[in-house]
Amino acid sequence: MRIKSALKYSALALALGVAALGNTAQAKTLRWSYQGDATSMDPMALNETFTLGFQGNIYETLAGYDGDLKLVPMLAESWSNPEPTKWIFKLRQGVKFHDGSPFTADDVIFSWKRSLTPGSDMKGYGAKASDIKKVDDYTIEVTTPTPNPILVREWTFLYIMSKSWSEKNKTTEATNVKGDNQGNYANLNANGTGPFMLVERQPDVKTVLKRFDGYWDKKTKTNVDEVIFQPITQEATRVAALISGEMDIVQPVPVQDWKRLEDAKGVKPLSAPEARAIFIGMDQDRDELLFSDIKGKNPFKDARVREAVVLAVDTKAINDKIMRGAAKPLGSLIATSINGYDESYGAPTKPDIERAKKLMADAGYAKGFTVTMDCPNDRYVNDEKVCQAVAGMLARVGIKINLLAQTKSKYFGKILLQAGNQTSMYMLGWTPSSTDAHNALLNLAACRDAKTAAGQFNLGGYCNKKVDELTNKIGVETDQAKRNAMIKEAFEIVRKDFGYLPLHQQPMSWGVKDNIKVIQRADDVLDLRNVVMP
Repeated sequence: MRIKSALKYSALALALGVAALGNTAQAKTLRWSYQGDATSMDPMALNETFTLGFQGNIYETLAGYDGDLKLVPMLAESWSNPEPTKWIFKLRQGVKFHDGSPFTADDVIFSWKRSLTPGSDMKGYGAKASDIKKVDDYTIEVTTPTPNPILVREWTFLYIMSKSWSEKNKTTEATNVKGDNQGNYANLNANGTGPFMLVERQPDVKTVLKRFDGYWDKKTKTNVDEVIFQPITQEATRVAALISGEMDIVQPVPVQDWKRLEDAKGVKPLSAPEARAIFIGMDQDRDELLFSDIKGKNPFKDARVREAVVLAVDTKAINDKIMRGAAKPLGSLIATSINGYDESYGAPTKPDIERAKKLMADAGYAKGFTVTMDCPNDRYVNDEKVCQAVAGMLARVGIKINLLAQTKSKYFGKILLQAGNQTSMYMLGWTPSSTDAHNALLNLAACRDAKTAAGQFNLGGYCNKKVDELTNKIGVETDQAKRNAMIKEAFEIVRKDFGYLPLHQQPMSWGVKDNIKVIQRADDVLDLRNVVMP
């Protein structure tokens, strides 16, 4: 038994490729693992929380979040909104990029324009401004198309890149996540103003960050000198790596393994409600589904079929059996912690199989139909298992699911609009970067509009003009009570239209060594500024 254990331990260490780095008393090396890799180092390649959160240790925005998701100044020291459509930002002086070049207003304007280039997945963020003018090297004037009372919050993931570095390396346009310009220099290289520098990038294998000695914020808590990040897709291997000491922080830990960590020495699980809603979307736009045995028409265009989908799925059973009671079943596209949430539209719908079967028959699908559902297997907590459960429940009403579960790089590359939106049914999770419901309405429920970038992640093509009208009003309303009333009305319409199948608010599930101090942000982002090692 001892020989087998030793061999297993050695094999694990070899598989992880853990280098013997940073073992001196002076250097502190943090070893961190996630179930998948950051998709790109280009901060405009993919609007996905883990990728953007990872990049946030390298790049910075005008304003960002602290550990409690409180808005704090970053590259902008202050801002004001003197007119409804005008914002003035005073930029921080003395900031250097990792290559030593100074940060100025030119970099902000360049980054905004880059966010609007064809390959960018951040067009919705860039579209918040119609113009940015340079007042001087450390002052910019932003003009918005309409009044926007939460502009600063909506730009918390719009990272600032170096104009000179980007021009020098011919990366003035964003990397397209579809993969047709993966040779883009910014995809594998980085030059930000953040606390850590990128020193090695091996996609899907290892990424190494080093502490940036020239970082402007000398009050940063972290004492970490080096970070070795390695994706580990297998849940059991990831948890074993933490328990064995090969890793210091792992994300996520399967909820069924929480007790295992509680019982193990030197490690512990960390859990809290995440600000993310998980849901299933349906293509209700095309006249014929791309991936179905029904030809010449689209079953999901019929609201009765969409209602049947919602009524067939028992979100409580998914939470009890797969999420071990750690999630919160939802009836909406936003989690309880998001501004504007209300139980009137946020409570889950009770399943009703008999009514679902009748609706299917009334819609002309008494014998059911087959459709492919796209699902990631390394993005959300128990994502593939949840998709399998949904598939089993839909089969009870005659909807047979061909489940296509893939790594998130392939999954996002297939389903996103800029990749051709090659999906008929899909799982998606959403955390509003602004922590406000308007972000979810604009991105997920608004009718798709390439000019304004509205509905950029509305992959199923749901469209209701009344929801659009309300979304536009919410975006400019400064009275919070009026905003919330309109948010409620808009989400109630989406619910009655059965535009989506909401599933749950997932829990954050991390595993950490006992002696490491870390803040678990509600958006599931690991901000290395807040990590302190012994």
